[in-house]
Amino acid sequence: MNHWERLQAAIRGEALDHPPISLWRHWPEIDQDPGTLAKAMIDWQQTYDFDLVKYMPTGTYSIEDWGARTIYKPTRNGTRMVTRFGVTDVEQWPRLQPLDGVSGYMGWQNESLRIAAEALGGSVPILQTVFSPLTTARKLAGDVVFEHMRARPELLEEGLGIIARTTAAFAREAMRCGASGLFFATQCSTTDVMTEAEYLRFGRPFDLLVLDSVKESARFNLMHVHGENTMFDLMASYPVDMLNWHDRRATPDLRAAASRFSGLLVGGIDEWGTLQNGTSAAIGAEIDDARRQTNGRRLMLGPGCVCPIETPAAAVRAAVDAVRL
Repeated sequence: MNHWERLQAAIRGEALDHPPISLWRHWPEIDQDPGTLAKAMIDWQQTYDFDLVKYMPTGTYSIEDWGARTIYKPTRNGTRMVTRFGVTDVEQWPRLQPLDGVSGYMGWQNESLRIAAEALGGSVPILQTVFSPLTTARKLAGDVVFEHMRARPELLEEGLGIIARTTAAFAREAMRCGASGLFFATQCSTTDVMTEAEYLRFGRPFDLLVLDSVKESARFNLMHVHGENTMFDLMASYPVDMLNWHDRRATPDLRAAASRFSGLLVGGIDEWGTLQNGTSAAIGAEIDDARRQTNGRRLMLGPGCVCPIETPAAAVRAAVDAVRL
C-alpha cells in the first residue's frame, strides 16, 4: 500500500499491511520563514516516510495579523510566547478587522505548505493546522476571553464570527495550496475552562462554519482535542474522519474510544514519556499495546499532541520501525 491507500483503508476500518503512523513537532525560529519551514517539513517527511504530514506552522500564526506579538524563548515543545495580546478589552471583539486569510502572516503559512506540497509531489496526504475560532480568540486575548464570554457574550460572538470567516478563508486557501484537509485543533473543549453548554454556543457553530467551508475540497479532516477533561463525545460527533487526543494521559483510552467514534483514532504514543525517554523496546511495547486495544483496526499511531523538540531521532526511528517491521 502507498500512504494514500493505507490511510484511506484505515479510515474505512479495513485490514492493512500495517497501521499508518505520523509524528509531528514544532520548528522554532525555522518556522518564521516560509522557505525554511517548508524545507524542515520536507526533510522530516523524507527522513521518516510518514503516512501523513501534519503541517507545522507556529502555534501563534493565527493571531499576528490582528496585532498580537510573540517571541520565542526556548521551550520543550517549541512554541512561541505572546508578548502583546491583540485584544485587551471586550469592546474590541466586534471591531476586529475582517481579514482575507490569504495575505499577511497567515498567508505565508499556506505559501510554505505550497512549497512543501510541490516538492513532495502528492506522495503523501498533507493536513494544514487550523485552530478553532474560539482557540484563536483565546490566543488573541489570553484566558480573559472566558471572562468576556460570560460578561458580554454578544460581543464575543461577533468577534468569533469575524475570526471564523477569516479562518474559513485560510482553510480554503490551504486546499488550493495543496493540503489534503485540515488538522483542526481545539484547545477550549475541556471542562477545565468552560462548560459543555458554553462550548455548544461559543465553540461548535464557529467550528462547523470552518469545517463546512472545505467539505467539498478536503479529502479528510482530523480533529485534535487538546487537554484533559475534554468534551470527547461532543467533539467525536463532529463531521471529521480522524480524531486525536491525549489518549495516554486522559480518558478515554483507545479501547473505549473505539466504541465512541466511528472514524480513525489517532494516538497510542506517549510523546512526553515513552517516546522521549523510553528505550526502543518500550516504544515498541507501547505501540503493540495500542494495536491490541484496537485490534489493529481504525488506528493511526501518533502522539497525543506535538512531540518535544528534543525527541531523539533514534526514538522516532524506533516508532516507525515498530509499526512497519
